[in-house]
Amino acid sequence: MNIFEKILVAGTLISAFATCEAVAQQPLKYVDALQFRMINKGFEDTETPYTRIPMCLKDSVRPDLWNRSQCSSGLGIRFATDSKRVGVRYTLLWDTHMFHMADTGLKGTDLYILTEDGKWEYVNTNRPIANEQKECEKVFVENLDGKMHEYIIYLPLYDGITKMDIAVDSASVICNPKINTPRKEKKVVMYGTSILQGGCSTRTGMVATNMIQRDLNCEVVNLGFSGEGKMDLCMARAIASIQDADVFVIDPVPNCTEMMCDTLTYGFIKTIRDLRPEVPIIMVEGPMYSYAKYDSFFGSYLPKKNAAFRKNYEKLVADGYKDLYYVTCEGIAGYDNEGTVDGIHFTDIGFRRYADKLIPVIRPLLER
Repeated sequence: MNIFEKILVAGTLISAFATCEAVAQQPLKYVDALQFRMINKGFEDTETPYTRIPMCLKDSVRPDLWNRSQCSSGLGIRFATDSKRVGVRYTLLWDTHMFHMADTGLKGTDLYILTEDGKWEYVNTNRPIANEQKECEKVFVENLDGKMHEYIIYLPLYDGITKMDIAVDSASVICNPKINTPRKEKKVVMYGTSILQGGCSTRTGMVATNMIQRDLNCEVVNLGFSGEGKMDLCMARAIASIQDADVFVIDPVPNCTEMMCDTLTYGFIKTIRDLRPEVPIIMVEGPMYSYAKYDSFFGSYLPKKNAAFRKNYEKLVADGYKDLYYVTCEGIAGYDNEGTVDGIHFTDIGFRRYADKLIPVIRPLLER
């Protein structure tokens, strides 16, 4: 090969590399997430698409409950794309921070991909560092194979979203999912406290409701409200109004006093049962806080709350109410005292154990 041939070959290679680089650096396009399927949502008539209870309850619930309902906990966006890059851009409602919960769970987002064997697999999380406009942006993954894949992006657990876009390569296709997962025709509705809402999962895909959603291939509505799972009758009526619910899970004890467990439980469950006699209801005891083993007050008081809750379950059954199921707190976050971040709120391992305790109870009721 003479010098001119070498120059020609070198020039061809340089041109090829430049073309590859140009393809790799093609601009991203941002597509409104609301064009795609939102999962795990209980109500359509909410104040914004990313909030969790009906607008009609705004004047009926305590301001703190309404505030918690603005968090997007449990919600997810399902879509499919052949893009080699997948990212997100979203604007937070508050850009909040808590000392005992990772920002990635508090206000981050998780990307999951559907594998060839039909399993959801975690890909990546964004570190939610917001700008002055409370906007976060992240490319979750680059250098994908360019084939069509199905995804979920899970939304923040303890913050809200005012706008969200999905970022993909400008020349790629992005569309609604082709595969019915989670199944549209199967839905579990879970009501409870800060633990159910997601405190204190390190990332959004690790809250128990999202684990149950993936494991049972169904939608799971997260109606956990930090400090506000107090068995308000208006919430019982709202829960019962979710017409496509297949199972109700009621887990309010951590936010209730012994007297509340004694006086409110019967009416709350009866309201749901009378309005929806065909839907099974699972009642879940409150966990024993890790320090209750050593703190004599809590070691005595927490079992009293559960006893009052159970007494009402037994009275409901004795009064002829059917399709009620009861889950004790035994081992609900494990037996090694390693299931919480602060003695109360769950770590990821605590959420995994909680989900594993409930799944065998939910599964047969969901599939009947």
